[in-house]
Amino acid sequence: MEAMTLGLMLISAVLISSFVDQIVPKVSLPLIQIALGVVIALFASGDVTISLDPELFLVLFIAPLLYDEAKTANKSELWSEIKPVLALAVGLVIVTALAIGFALNLIIPSIPLAAAFALGAALGPTDAVAVTSLAKQVDIPKRQKSILKGELLLNDASGIVSFQFALAAVITGSFSLAGASIEFVIEFIGGLVVGAGLGLLFNLLVRGARNIGLESTTFHVLFEVLTPFLVFLISDALHVSGIIAVVVAGLLNVISPRSLDPSISRMNIVSANVWHVLSFCLNGIVFVLLGTQLPGAMRRTWDDISFDNGFLLLCILGVTLILYVVRFLWVLIMDRHYVKNTLKRDFTKQDVKLALITTLCGAKGTITLSILFTIPYVITLDPFTPFPQRDLIIFLACGVILVTLLMATFVVPVLAPRAAEKESETQKRLREAECHAEILRTVIEDLTLQQNDENRAATQLVIQSYNDRLANVKETHDLEASDTDNIELRIQTLHWEQERTFELMASGEVVPIVGYRYLARLSRLENLVKHESSLSLVAHLKNIWTRSHTLLRRGVLSIVRELPDTSLTEQAEGLRKLQIETEAYVIKKLEEIIVSNESSVLTEDASALLLEFQRSHTILKKRIDSVTKILDVEDKVDEVRLTALRIELECIQTMRDEERLSRATAKRLRENVTVMQMDLENNI
Repeated sequence: MEAMTLGLMLISAVLISSFVDQIVPKVSLPLIQIALGVVIALFASGDVTISLDPELFLVLFIAPLLYDEAKTANKSELWSEIKPVLALAVGLVIVTALAIGFALNLIIPSIPLAAAFALGAALGPTDAVAVTSLAKQVDIPKRQKSILKGELLLNDASGIVSFQFALAAVITGSFSLAGASIEFVIEFIGGLVVGAGLGLLFNLLVRGARNIGLESTTFHVLFEVLTPFLVFLISDALHVSGIIAVVVAGLLNVISPRSLDPSISRMNIVSANVWHVLSFCLNGIVFVLLGTQLPGAMRRTWDDISFDNGFLLLCILGVTLILYVVRFLWVLIMDRHYVKNTLKRDFTKQDVKLALITTLCGAKGTITLSILFTIPYVITLDPFTPFPQRDLIIFLACGVILVTLLMATFVVPVLAPRAAEKESETQKRLREAECHAEILRTVIEDLTLQQNDENRAATQLVIQSYNDRLANVKETHDLEASDTDNIELRIQTLHWEQERTFELMASGEVVPIVGYRYLARLSRLENLVKHESSLSLVAHLKNIWTRSHTLLRRGVLSIVRELPDTSLTEQAEGLRKLQIETEAYVIKKLEEIIVSNESSVLTEDASALLLEFQRSHTILKKRIDSVTKILDVEDKVDEVRLTALRIELECIQTMRDEERLSRATAKRLRENVTVMQMDLENNI
């Protein structure tokens, strides 16, 4: 009963912290959660003791958190900055562990060297929640932000593996550098292989389930939540690194692919929400646990007459200083090499400032505390031997975590104030209007992703209404128009139609005379579009190449004289079928652009053309809708509108959480959506 009460208190504290974070946005969420944990400890009857099995703590907290971080990581950004990320995530972790280990053992000889190395390794990983909170408050340059996000993913694995080796040395009482190096390589490579193998195996299982018709969102999301635990336990049973395996499985992210299938789209939305709640809860619980342990750990260490209290505080500051100095020098050398060899310019004071910002952003938190909780109370069972200076090590780590969080929360914003704090009222309104436009684009993208044959007509109507709202926002706030992009995209659709026509002609599905008549029509349309705009030189050259290629193909086939003698009626029917085929091809291409995060084309431009082609495609297929069908579409329109409004509310909340929208603007937008929801529900 006591365990359940403690669990409910921890979850309640996490819930309260999310509310307090909205009221006091300047204080990072981890600090709020630590404070709530201290309050729980002070008001609880006696010390709050956590006696979880170390292995269970590793599986319960670290495995799902690392999997979620890996799953949501931006793979392209990670790969583009892989060299500095690996330098920080592997090289810096090892150097930090060695520097802190030797220094701490020298200052406090009662802490064995291997145990000191374990503390240094535990202080290697940076905290994901702290970095995310900083991103809301400070203006971190894009490259530094990408490096920090990649580092916090990979240095978790390297820090934990290094910690486990140091811990094993303390427990066994022996350490061989050669043996440890070989074992490290085996565990590391084994973790990579097992993680990739299990990820691919789970992918085959999911595909097999879909092939037999199992499209249950509940099944797939539960399977995904279970994945990190299965990967970790299986890897551990095979004596390879479960942490590495979990990270690899998360990076593969094979369970929830992104495609145009509506069922997969619904699954991805539910999965994202489930993981958001789960990761927020687990992260919060660990920080609240830190708060509950602080009073007891501090009191036991503080009352220990073996050490002077002032000396202990100096040790915390000294370890933090070593941590920062090593990190700053490492980042400084790394950035200087990048500036000199990649950017080909002199290293300036601004670059030194950026290195300092990257250094101070490396706050410690969840992973550090989680792995410290796995330190056993004893190193042998017979005779009973306590782990050397366990309380002191945890005390020093808690102090370093607090100092780094305080530095990141209050010093980094001074070095890199958020751009929003320096902007004028007009700039602020413009920025929030752009955020509103981005929200509407996201709704259009999600609706496009959820289209199927049953709701396509209704979804098109709702997307059109969101296109109109988006156009109104852009016109009201004088946002940059996209006429040129729209024209270039329209020309691109004509090129896609030409491409598909050549494919059908080459395969013999379309006779040449019909194909060339349609190509001539496309060529005339392209000339009309080009005459209405002034395109760039590159675009003109691409158009000239396409037309030349078309004329060349036409000339070759006309010389061969393969044009069959077809009647006008057959030609007309052939043109209609060809247009249906080419428009279906263009629709697929436009849908891919809309749901892709890598395209530079604005969503409203692509969706407007998509609606145009979908309507033409429907008319060409000559589907005559009955009154019943029309009423059915109207019913589905209401359902799609409700879905769209729910997506819009989620986007508004996400923007607010990221502090891209002010509280007043977010409230106004939410009220507008609520009014539309009430009006729609009353009509239904």
